[in-house]
Amino acid sequence: MSEELIIKYCAPTLAGIKTANLFSSACASRSQLYSGIRILNSRLVSKGVRILPLKCSGGRALIYIYRMSKLKNDLSKIQASSFLKSIGYKSEKPELCIVRLISRLNESGEFPHEIGFFLGYPYEDVIGFIKNKSAYSKCTGCWKVYGDVEKAMKTFELYKSCTDIYYKQWKNGKTVEQLTVAG
Repeated sequence: MSEELIIKYCAPTLAGIKTANLFSSACASRSQLYSGIRILNSRLVSKGVRILPLKCSGGRALIYIYRMSKLKNDLSKIQASSFLKSIGYKSEKPELCIVRLISRLNESGEFPHEIGFFLGYPYEDVIGFIKNKSAYSKCTGCWKVYGDVEKAMKTFELYKSCTDIYYKQWKNGKTVEQLTVAG
């Protein structure tokens, strides 16, 4: 897995301004993928960032990069917690919720759109997406917005700016580890 992909798709998480990011990566071999993830985790866990493969199939892997402290906070919010419990998540513990999410990704023919909670998206946007089957959003950026458009647009711009800055820094020789903010 390339550092370039991590920078392009996960800079806001590395910077500590977003709970998590998700991206797809080529996966020629599970053993190579897991080996690469183990190496990256050994460099980033001390800074509060973890990397997991959520699903591997068809030569692709769905990679989840997250900050446990932020995820714990997001999943403990009453609205998110209640919704997740209503669809079969039995615990607020992030580790157990991730295990359940992985099961849903691998068992279901339908994509589990509650994943928005695991990415730090606002409650009203995750629920709006689920209830409206992705239709009728007010605007689209990093996600579809059903709630506060102004706040979402500012967030989208912040994430884009962060990614641009991180990508330039990476191109100038900084490593993913050097660019990851401790927290």
